[in-house]
Amino acid sequence: MKNTTLCHIEKDGKYLMLHRIKKKNDLNQDKWVGIGGKFEFGESPEQCNRREAFEETGLTLGKCNYRGIVTFVSDKWGCEYMHVFTCSDFSGEIKECDEGVLEWIDKKEVYNLPLWEGDKIFLKLIEDPAFSFFSLRLEYQGETLISAILNDEVII
Repeated sequence: MKNTTLCHIEKDGKYLMLHRIKKKNDLNQDKWVGIGGKFEFGESPEQCNRREAFEETGLTLGKCNYRGIVTFVSDKWGCEYMHVFTCSDFSGEIKECDEGVLEWIDKKEVYNLPLWEGDKIFLKLIEDPAFSFFSLRLEYQGETLISAILNDEVII
């Protein structure tokens, strides 16, 4: 299982989203995603989150909130643990990203973008104050979400 991070950086009711259009053979090709990537050897989730955010955006993150873990199971892409963060405390200037185009998107409009179906689930969870931390298991066949289990309860 690989470990990754995903951070939804927030400002003025918007998320900083990455439209993945630049990398070849990208499992997220043409999708809009938050900021993140793979762990390097010995990194904690928090360290990976900060490093990836800086590498992809040029922003230095301050206090972040560790919101949950998503277990992805895919017949095409394998398995992954994704550690989900939110952050509204940051400094610096946004730089060009070599993986896609960065854009501030109104939180309500994010759902109208081409997203993975499972992303819509955990986006709602990070917006819901009832979920300070969650565990979500998402299973895909190709690009189709076939199962979602939230905190050990089947929701799809």
